[in-house]
Amino acid sequence: MVLAYIRPDKNFDAAHEQLQLIHSYAMSNNILIDDEFIDYTSQNKRLSKRENVTHYFKQKSGSTLLICDVWVLSSNMEDITQMFSCLLKHKFNIHFIKRSVVISEQSSAMLILGLMDYLRQILQNKSTKLIGRPAGSKSNSKFDKHLNEIVFLIQEKKSVSAIARLLNVRRSSLKDYIESRKLKQVAFGSLLLQSPENAEEQVIEKITCPN
Repeated sequence: MVLAYIRPDKNFDAAHEQLQLIHSYAMSNNILIDDEFIDYTSQNKRLSKRENVTHYFKQKSGSTLLICDVWVLSSNMEDITQMFSCLLKHKFNIHFIKRSVVISEQSSAMLILGLMDYLRQILQNKSTKLIGRPAGSKSNSKFDKHLNEIVFLIQEKKSVSAIARLLNVRRSSLKDYIESRKLKQVAFGSLLLQSPENAEEQVIEKITCPN
């Protein structure tokens, strides 16, 4: 089973941006996504308080997991360690799309540590600390709760008017939402990705050691 896990954060990527990347990656690699899980749990919540997520993953042992980047799993270093350990213990293959790498229980320790150190560097970098809303990010919308359904209906070639009627919302507002979130591109994976040949080596090379 192939799963797409999306966890939006105002300081990183919104749900529609992650969906666009995942759909494009899946299409360019001939991967069929069986299930999508958009997790709106606050990034501030620790893993012990995210029972819906841990229960979901435990039910999907042996699956392929597509995620946008490392921080989607958690932005807490203790929790990311536990996440990696448990997912690999349950035989997940995890595709980190922005890093262009895949890890499994057979992966080298250096690759796994490299991904963890990449997250550590992000969290320690003063220019990317979680303060305020970054330029260009999208605010929350009342339509966000319908995101999966809207994308599915676009894939079914439904018109904006038809979708608006099904959701019982104003057509003009829905049209603005679809255009601002680029949901047609999300639905049909029009973002082409080009992965570097030495992606794993690049992850490992970027590990930094204390002075």
